[in-house]
Amino acid sequence: MTTADSAPLALAYQQATEYLTGLAERPVGATAGSEQLLKMFGGPLPAGPADPAETIEVIGRAVAEGGIPTANGPRYFGYVTGGTLPVAIATDWLVAAYDQTASLYNLSPAIAVAEDVAAQWVLELLGLPAHASVGFPTGCTMAHLTSLAAARHKLLAEAGWDVEREGLGGAPDVAVVAGAQHHMTIDLAARYLGFGTARIRNVPVDDKGRMIPAELERTLAGIDGPVIVCAQIGDVNSGAIDPVGEICDIAHRHGAWVHVDGAFGLWAAASPKLRPLVEGVERADSWALDAHKWLNVPYDCGIVVIAHPEAHRAAMLNERAGYLPPGTDGERDAIEWVPDFSRRARSLPVWAALRTLGREGVAELVERCCDHVRHFAERLSGVPGVELLNDVVLNQLLVRFGDDDETTRRVIARIQRSGVCWFGGTLWEGRAAMRVSVVNWRTTREDVDRSADVILRSLTAELNP
Repeated sequence: MTTADSAPLALAYQQATEYLTGLAERPVGATAGSEQLLKMFGGPLPAGPADPAETIEVIGRAVAEGGIPTANGPRYFGYVTGGTLPVAIATDWLVAAYDQTASLYNLSPAIAVAEDVAAQWVLELLGLPAHASVGFPTGCTMAHLTSLAAARHKLLAEAGWDVEREGLGGAPDVAVVAGAQHHMTIDLAARYLGFGTARIRNVPVDDKGRMIPAELERTLAGIDGPVIVCAQIGDVNSGAIDPVGEICDIAHRHGAWVHVDGAFGLWAAASPKLRPLVEGVERADSWALDAHKWLNVPYDCGIVVIAHPEAHRAAMLNERAGYLPPGTDGERDAIEWVPDFSRRARSLPVWAALRTLGREGVAELVERCCDHVRHFAERLSGVPGVELLNDVVLNQLLVRFGDDDETTRRVIARIQRSGVCWFGGTLWEGRAAMRVSVVNWRTTREDVDRSADVILRSLTAELNP
């Protein structure tokens, strides 16, 4: 590689390190709008080659003004968006530099072995069955799709139907049952797999958003045929956790498959302190979670775990083309566990994060984020004009201002304009609220106090203009 070829790499490294170093003080929000950004990125397609370093400079300027530090900013609390550990960023740079397709063992034995080890470490860390199969799709949506595809295969095979060969036309109906406040990605998976969203049976939840076991029992008693029950660990608004152990017991009595949406909440299983909250989760049939949330690796990286490896493999890959090598024991081929064929080695940053943090480091990270949310609740509790709408279970808090939708939205807008911190709005039980979510390793107690001060100042300015 010549000096000219390496120039954009050196510039990208410089820009990235400067960006990361300055995160604590940069505005938590975009300072440029679409028109300004279009001037930077837009214009006609260049007729000829441009200097690669200039291209990197354009990206750096545009993101500095129009980017939002969702993944690395210590005071970004809007969505359940994890940070990125330095070792995971560095590993991801290497993934791009190596550019080794991670679909087959013979394309990169090193990546395949690292992925296999990462998969076993995930099972060990979360206390899931050691015999389970693991895949690394793009995120929870595809993890749900993979899980529900495996469930569809097993349930229909037991009914004498080969769904991968024959499709759904003429197949027995498969019912999907979920809590009334399940996440939209369950709906997406149901759409993609041909179940349809209109046919999802919604089980009533309690005032905290948790599925009611007696209502699940009543729902399953009225269904004749194959059933997939979707439980939730960590409501995206309140952090509420379904009683997953009871759900498994009830569902399995009815012959149903239990899938767990644990996008962020399943990481609680890594903490001895929080593990009792998810008691019985290991008895489910499949699990979906995101590594790019609480494990703090770069986007995109989901994890799917399935307790029935043969159903998992059959749902993903029935036959291999003639040009592909046959599967060999001891050689992991990722195409057997995820829907995509051509894929980057997104599991390598997972391996790097787990090796670097270890069991205790992951537990400490999860517990620290939960402690930060409890401190938010302490700072805001009892303040006139502030209503806390949920008990802090994990890392989520819902806040309402002035007991009024418009007041709440205006306070959120003031906070966002401050540039100090960023919170998003949501609807909870039909009322506007502000959502607080902490999943970033960079967030400190000082960041929480600084952000709480901004919340209180914004509320005061809104109520006393």
